[in-house]
Amino acid sequence: MGRALYFECGAGISGDMTVAALLDLGADRDALERMLDSLPLEGVRAEIGRVKKAGLDVCDFSVILPEDNHDHDMEYLYGHEHKHEHRHEHEHHHGHDHEHDHEHAHDHEHEHDHNHPHDHDHDHEHGHHHEHRGLSEVLDILSQIDMTPTAWEIAERVFRILAEAEAKAHGVSPDKVHFHEVGAADSIVDIAAAAVCFDSLGVKDCIIPALYEGTGSVRCQHGILPVPVPAVLHIAVSHGLPLTITNRRGELVTPTGAALAAAFRTSGKLPERFRILKTGVGAGKREYERPSLLRVMLIEAEQQSEPGETSDSLTLLETNVDDCTGEALGYVMEQLMSAGARDVYYTPVYMKKNRPGYLLSVLCAEADRETMERLIFTHTTTIGIRRTAVERTTLARRAGKVRTSLGEVDVKYCTAPDGERVSPEYESVAAICRKTGESFQAVMERLRAELNATTK
Repeated sequence: MGRALYFECGAGISGDMTVAALLDLGADRDALERMLDSLPLEGVRAEIGRVKKAGLDVCDFSVILPEDNHDHDMEYLYGHEHKHEHRHEHEHHHGHDHEHDHEHAHDHEHEHDHNHPHDHDHDHEHGHHHEHRGLSEVLDILSQIDMTPTAWEIAERVFRILAEAEAKAHGVSPDKVHFHEVGAADSIVDIAAAAVCFDSLGVKDCIIPALYEGTGSVRCQHGILPVPVPAVLHIAVSHGLPLTITNRRGELVTPTGAALAAAFRTSGKLPERFRILKTGVGAGKREYERPSLLRVMLIEAEQQSEPGETSDSLTLLETNVDDCTGEALGYVMEQLMSAGARDVYYTPVYMKKNRPGYLLSVLCAEADRETMERLIFTHTTTIGIRRTAVERTTLARRAGKVRTSLGEVDVKYCTAPDGERVSPEYESVAAICRKTGESFQAVMERLRAELNATTK
């Protein structure tokens, strides 16, 4: 691992907290503003500013809707009116109505649009209104937004994660879900903005050890639900997100926040030693005894291995099969290697009822795990796959070409503690054997002797 983003979610995670933290870390503000300018949502705009949280100056990102129809305020969520005074220093208003480049500072007292640690029933009619959109409608909006292909793929993945979670919660297929959490304009902007900011940082590895969640219940469109809400639980189960339940009452992890974590996360383990290169802090709107802050760090692992060695983390996928043909197993190995698996191998095993079978083992990056699992489920007869996080130490390596008495060959150089090693690649040896008719062993020995002579 080189550089990575480390999400410290001790106070939870939401869409607006994620965007604010990434902006504070140094995400491309111009790219975000271009995306906001291109939003096909009439009257919707975003506001980026600074707020004070527990005495800290932190970034704040808010989506402003055409009318006061946001049903995430403290009173609605918990049936408790809560007022809080703090200072905003808004840098600009930005969005479809192009109200931006306006600087002002003001003190004001207002009802916060997020939660308070109380679980009171709230029986009066609440006049909030939200648009409901299906996944296809959301993706159509996404296609009209100015963002890079990578940012688009990230945003699409987040939407699909949310759609699958809502579908499981309500017992319908993802394409039939008309869900409030993603269909609402503020959630669309939060997710698109988070995708643009994450992509602009250019860091592929993302470490999220755990999501910290509260307890109690929360009011939503479907009624009063327990915390964690069903969508968050489904996302955590489907994507292997560790949840730590705290004794704080209230919803710390929103479905959007959980979906962003699932889409970004490539590892749950921090390196033993690392340098912190930069830190960003994003403010949440919900008020708890502990301030709602999300901290994201840009870190770089420090060298722990001997010179020439590197350490990294992989995922090991394993499954036992006893009813698959040899042809099918050979084909799935080709598909897995083509899709980026680091290694694929079979081990003969005896299974239940003394049936001979094979243990399929696949080493891959955590970011490729879902792709590998889909290929295994598609091309084999297995109905279950085990996964384990593994650590490995590797020698530094590089590829090259060398002219020999048998022609030019592809070689691999490895830096070992006792010096550099060089060996010919299989395909080059095989090509010489086919051309000359010599045995593989004879060609390999001759090439190794010449290569070793040149490296001394």
